[in-house]
Amino acid sequence: MHQATIAVSAGRPTGIGEPLNHPIVLASNYRGEAGEYTRTHGTPGWIGLEEAVGALEGGRAVAFSSGMAAASAAIFALAPKVLVLPSASYLGVRALVADLEQQGRVQVRQVDVADTAAVIAAIPGADVVWVETPTNPTLDVADVPAICAAAAAVGAKVVVDSTFATPICAQPLADGATIVIHSGTKFIGGHSDLLIGLAIAADDAVYERLHQTRLVNGSTPGSLEAFLALRGLRTLPLRMERAQANAQVLVERLRQHPAIAEARYPGFGAMVSFVVRGGADAADAACRAVRLIVPATSLGGVETSMERRQKYAGDAHVPPGLVRMSVGIEHVDDLWADLAQALPAG
Repeated sequence: MHQATIAVSAGRPTGIGEPLNHPIVLASNYRGEAGEYTRTHGTPGWIGLEEAVGALEGGRAVAFSSGMAAASAAIFALAPKVLVLPSASYLGVRALVADLEQQGRVQVRQVDVADTAAVIAAIPGADVVWVETPTNPTLDVADVPAICAAAAAVGAKVVVDSTFATPICAQPLADGATIVIHSGTKFIGGHSDLLIGLAIAADDAVYERLHQTRLVNGSTPGSLEAFLALRGLRTLPLRMERAQANAQVLVERLRQHPAIAEARYPGFGAMVSFVVRGGADAADAACRAVRLIVPATSLGGVETSMERRQKYAGDAHVPPGLVRMSVGIEHVDDLWADLAQALPAG
């Protein structure tokens, strides 16, 4: 089936008389002698979400309390001694890896993930290659099939953070990835009202390691969050279609605006980064001046949001005037009118 159909149909109750959607089960314990407990056995909502995301990605999914919990679980499950990591990637993951490196638990080899030759050269002797594509916030794109092939040749595993691409725009497991992770807080949930993470594997042994990691670490999702994420997933293909169309138009207009030094867009997805001439002050002023677009740090919602990224210590490597924008589903002309009035004249 097509992705749009899977997003709507997968992970639903199927029995006669069952509701169309899994209800919110607010329980930590269950009657009976089987010893069922939510942390160990989950809820119908978790299971439905995992079935649906797994079907979209072509594997088996495990839900976690946040995207960072899913990322941590991937590292915990694979336990690398030597890790290849993109130098431009989500600051939370880099902070996690830096902490492990400081403890002497992992050796890190940083690479430009868009430089395929450099990534492949760093793989021999590594246990795990971490790929984020497109990267946050620079929107670099990795050659996932080539990296996975090189890793497989030396027995290394590959983790792909596909949060920005979503299951609609990329299929990393089909390209040879070991684990795909998502911050479901973002596009999968799609409404800026939950925290949840997902890790997906096609290999049964890796899936069991992820499941065991959630069990022993206790990084379980909430019942309400799982319900909301599954409800959001149902419209993911439609939301991405509209958001991508908006992003393409906005990028074209940004590239013609005199106040913009550079506009970055990988050609898919709903994330755009642009560099405002005049540096940090000009970019901050633009973020303060928008009225429809929301100045906010997270992303992936139905609303368009933006912020200057270099203000965070973890993103000190990006240009001072770089603004990351998560494009929503509003009418594109309204978005452009708001953005154009907020930008300096150039």
